Amino acid sequence: MSISQLEQAPDDKSDLTVPAKHRFILFARKWALRIVVPFVLILFWQLYASAGWLDENVFPAPTTIFDAYIELWKSGDWQTALPVSLRRAGLGLLIGGGSGLILGILAGLFTSAERLYDAPMQMIRTIPFIAMVPLFVVWFGIGETSKVALIIGASIFPVYLNTYHGIRGIDSKLLELGNAFSMSKYDQIRLIVFPVAMPSILVGWRYAAGAALLGLVAAEQINSNAGLGYILNNATQFQRTDILISGVLVYAVLGIIVDMIMRFIERNVLSWRVHDNA
Repeated sequence: MSISQLEQAPDDKSDLTVPAKHRFILFARKWALRIVVPFVLILFWQLYASAGWLDENVFPAPTTIFDAYIELWKSGDWQTALPVSLRRAGLGLLIGGGSGLILGILAGLFTSAERLYDAPMQMIRTIPFIAMVPLFVVWFGIGETSKVALIIGASIFPVYLNTYHGIRGIDSKLLELGNAFSMSKYDQIRLIVFPVAMPSILVGWRYAAGAALLGLVAAEQINSNAGLGYILNNATQFQRTDILISGVLVYAVLGIIVDMIMRFIERNVLSWRVHDNA
């Protein structure tokens, strides 16, 4: 079996049917493509900067950015800032995602709950959470409450929408099958509704985790005295573009790590699904 035939294999075949050697080759090829392209871009970036075609004060070279990162690491700024930012994002995601999960379950299961608050939720959802920053400052001040509240507002809607649509999108024939077996309402919810809706719910949590990081970036611009945003605000005042870009890259790495964690959770919770090797 050739590599091209493996890549075109039907989705309903389990990875176990593919020889281990070919699975490793596929895995290596996919990750090689993901790594090579960023590496080439960084290489050209460094070459352009070394040739003097880029202004160091506006767009510093990758080596300069790396030196700035090492500078902040040796001073202990990164080690102090990261736990603060992660705590903000985690707390906001936990409260926002948990609230969205509960509201989505209730709206999905009960028509009365949907009629009660789905329309207001849909209207509020259309408002960009960044536009709420001035209001949150007025309502909650410039302390931690406004920052966490903004992250909650960013993360609640992805979980709510995916949970609601995951439950409402269940095939009615499955519920009829449950009735045919004289299953109680509780058993239908436990054995039919939640397992079928779980992929959509987990997708909602994955989107919410990304939205929480976006909310963190916006929240930490509100008079932060700790966290990654505090470092970036100081870098802006002193016009340290190298520190600014290194901070942005830290946010990007956090986003990648969070997405990998959510993928790992999804693969283990939904172990019955056929997954890609990557």
